[in-house]
Amino acid sequence: MRLTMRKPRCTIRLPCRRRISLWTLVLLCWCGAAAAQQVSDKALFWRISHSGREAGFLLGTIHSEDPRVLDFTDAFMTRLKSCQVFAMEMVPDLPTLTRLTDYMQYPDAGTLLQTVGQTRFERIMQALSGYQVPTDWKMKMKVWAVMMTLSVPPPETGFFMDFSLSLRAAGAGLKIVGLETLEQQLSFLEDMPLAYQLVLLDQALADYQRVGEINTQMVDAYLSDDLALLSRLSNEQFAQLDPAIKNYFTSLGISARNRRMVEHLLPLLQDSRVFVAIGALHLAGADGLVNALRSQGYTLTPLPLPFSPSQ
Repeated sequence: MRLTMRKPRCTIRLPCRRRISLWTLVLLCWCGAAAAQQVSDKALFWRISHSGREAGFLLGTIHSEDPRVLDFTDAFMTRLKSCQVFAMEMVPDLPTLTRLTDYMQYPDAGTLLQTVGQTRFERIMQALSGYQVPTDWKMKMKVWAVMMTLSVPPPETGFFMDFSLSLRAAGAGLKIVGLETLEQQLSFLEDMPLAYQLVLLDQALADYQRVGEINTQMVDAYLSDDLALLSRLSNEQFAQLDPAIKNYFTSLGISARNRRMVEHLLPLLQDSRVFVAIGALHLAGADGLVNALRSQGYTLTPLPLPFSPSQ
């Protein structure tokens, strides 16, 4: 049975531009476009080929459980099943998720309070009350973990787009591989100066009651199938950040991660047909994956978004 989805509006209405930078970056996997986007590179879904050989597919994802980004077409599933390897940013297996839980917590319950102060701490406890997080666990969360938790609506199913894709791929017999380790991905957050974390935490606390609305609006933008639009939105948000925070995101959260993922992806593409699913804005810009693969001799052909039309 098909899910009923409403058609995205032609005009994308977004909330106040000064207040959505955190949500834009998180929903599109903490990345942005550091350079001007080529007009031709608007697609979010690409066929990858090299010297006449089909090497696989590249799909930019959004971290959402919105049903509209989970209802894939039969043609898309055929393409997915034609691959041997499914490559994502990080494999969410049980050992990895267990280590993630450990990383997200301070060793004792008093550290968060001491770090953020009483007023912020009380606001954090209030904001997290809508999430199914045990009280003793909330009291030990690191600042960046609170910030990330509040950046998406409380999970309802846990089947975010990237995770849902990995389950489908595994069910079809594809080998699931990560282009980053947990430690590599978290280093960006773990090493983020506390002052930057507190700035972003304050923004999350100010806007957490609107996160559901913002999530829907960002999915609307994503479903416009326009990587250039998403890049422009990201650039607008970066312009509102303190220059030091912007530089941190650009160098460590974007460029370094893109280079690392491409380095791990290239050997896979040489040996197998690979389906690559990573955050949408990792595709964009001079050092994005679309440009990086082209520089290695690959041909990328745009494909339509792989979702079933609205009923």
